[in-house]
Amino acid sequence: MDLQEKNIEELKSLTEEIRQKILETVSRNGGHLSSTLGAVDLIVAMHRVFDASKDPFLFDVSHQAYAHKLLTDRWDRFDTLRQFGGISGYTNPKESPYDYYKAGHSSTSISLAVGAAKAIRLRGEEGDRMPVVMIGDGSMSAGMVYEALNELGERKYPVVIVLNDNEMSIAKPIGAISRALSKGMAGPFYQKLKKKTESFLEHFPESATYVAKKFEESFRLITPGIIFEEMGIEYIGPIDGHDLESIIETLEIAKGMKKPVIVHAQTVKGKGYKIAEGPREHWHGVGPFDIQTGESLKSGGSKSATQIFSEQLLRLTEKDEKIVGVTAAMPSGTGLSPLLERYPERFWDVAIAEQHAVTSMGPLAKEGFKPFCAIYSTFLQRGYDQVIHDIALMNLGVTFAIDRAGIVGEDGETHQGAFDISYLRPIPNLTLMAPCNESSMRRAMEFAVDFPTPLAMRYPRGAFLAEDFDVPPYETGKGHLLREGKEILFVGYGNGVGRAMRTAERLKEMEPGILDLRFVKPLDRELLRAMAEEYSTWFVFSDSARLGGVASAMEEFLEEEGIEGVRIVSFEYPDRFIPHGKTRDVEEYLGLLPEQLAQRVRDRLKRESS
Repeated sequence: MDLQEKNIEELKSLTEEIRQKILETVSRNGGHLSSTLGAVDLIVAMHRVFDASKDPFLFDVSHQAYAHKLLTDRWDRFDTLRQFGGISGYTNPKESPYDYYKAGHSSTSISLAVGAAKAIRLRGEEGDRMPVVMIGDGSMSAGMVYEALNELGERKYPVVIVLNDNEMSIAKPIGAISRALSKGMAGPFYQKLKKKTESFLEHFPESATYVAKKFEESFRLITPGIIFEEMGIEYIGPIDGHDLESIIETLEIAKGMKKPVIVHAQTVKGKGYKIAEGPREHWHGVGPFDIQTGESLKSGGSKSATQIFSEQLLRLTEKDEKIVGVTAAMPSGTGLSPLLERYPERFWDVAIAEQHAVTSMGPLAKEGFKPFCAIYSTFLQRGYDQVIHDIALMNLGVTFAIDRAGIVGEDGETHQGAFDISYLRPIPNLTLMAPCNESSMRRAMEFAVDFPTPLAMRYPRGAFLAEDFDVPPYETGKGHLLREGKEILFVGYGNGVGRAMRTAERLKEMEPGILDLRFVKPLDRELLRAMAEEYSTWFVFSDSARLGGVASAMEEFLEEEGIEGVRIVSFEYPDRFIPHGKTRDVEEYLGLLPEQLAQRVRDRLKRESS
């Protein structure tokens, strides 16, 4: 939409329309709500002052960018938000030329802006284009932000950063004086005075310059921006992030400064929908809900793997004072909230800092404690070097509780937990296991408590596919043959066991054996040698990437053992990023529904027999 010709009242009316559109759509489809409602005024102002057709718009995480999508060419398609084949819940250049970059993980935006600014300067377009960033205060807890700010302050590339402070201030305003000073700093008078003063001081002795600079430092000390100013980045704020006229005026000033500037805007999460307003974690990401009451429309369903993990860890922690744990800004999502409340001295939320979360657990293991590091599969990628360098290399008994392993649904490409087996399996000293149902999860965690070296345990979002049944205790590297069969063997790993069992139910004409692998590293070599004597074709079921995955481990085993005559067929994910959509729709797209898998088994056996 062209916002240049609209007056303030028309823009305010537009923000109300956008909020209503977002609310209606998210109540049907689910999605991120409170953060994106709070950002509407800022995004409208960004589009008024900057030109998204040429200026790189960079939204950190980008879950708050729904208003941007509505303003740029997707109003009529917005009802497909997060649906398979529809609009993504995050920015995506394949979806629109107005989305500069794909995003889904936190704290990348300022680094991207620095890179874009370098390209703009090299192309000779610095006077015509300028990166503009929106980043939430929560994302400021990640070290990557300060790495980027450090270079930006040194290089002085023209970049405007809108700090959307919607829950807690980076540094809280100090009363009326601070507000007055900040308002003054947002105006042209202060900026012009500062520039003239700097020029003026160049002609004075060093002693006078020193006194003047001390005065300026004292002036800035009582404003929230000193941390940014010390890094060489101009600071304006805090301003009211819902005062549209003030935001537009401030962004115009920041744009005209032609240097790195942070505009600190304070907003209310859930703005415009009273039920969700304020720092309520529940309204950050939601499923379908009733707009009038705010009540979820989701049925209770089966107990999730995360809930089982949370309950069992609490039980184990009550018995063993050596158990400790950490998460990186996801206490609710990983099930650690109850433990943070019950044992705040033994469980920690370290904010968006996966690298720090991983490394900090190493010394605790070294000192005799038993750390559980609960992180989503896709986010553990950020701590990969730390897993290798600070845990595995030291051979320390940290257990990685890898949540959201496999398809996560509507969050899509950036969040699908496809790669953890592939990236963890090559690491020496690291043991990899996966439970298949509730009893298996509880047994696995009992095993993990006494395991002395690095251990990774993966489990899915939502409920396990396998119905609950009793399982024997875990032993290092030992699998569990669930059912004997004829000629063909279904090898399941983690949630793949349930997928194998559901597929077998649709193959009444066959009698496949079913093996719960339990460990993909180390493998149960004795059991697998016995399986090779009984079954000539192994079908591998695992909710993970095929390359470097479970089937690869099987093939390596056969080669190392010199076993011939066994064929491996993988039903793992193909070599591509997996799109967003309801889990069932994504599974159908990948050919992973039980009826599809059953037909794939029939087709494969038919080809081999002919």
